[in-house]
Amino acid sequence: MRLDKFLKVSRLIKRRSVAKEVADKGRILINGKQAKSSSTVKAGDEMTLQFGNKTVVVRVDKIVETTKKDEAQEMYTLISETVAPRTEENRF
Repeated sequence: MRLDKFLKVSRLIKRRSVAKEVADKGRILINGKQAKSSSTVKAGDEMTLQFGNKTVVVRVDKIVETTKKDEAQEMYTLISETVAPRTEENRF
């Protein structure tokens, strides 16, 4: 499955267009390698997402084409989530 579609279906990012933009800016790593929105995601992959001041690391558990909101979190396991402290420079 394409990276941008996985992010939308799993609800890690709400909109596919936003997922594509984040990926194409180089803010997503799959297994330690920079990924584009068209990169293929498969079960067992480890993804690092950096958006805003948040860094999220997840492991892909399963791939499904569509899912309900309640079942979306079953597609991945959250490994870590960190929030960078705000400074005066990046406040706005």
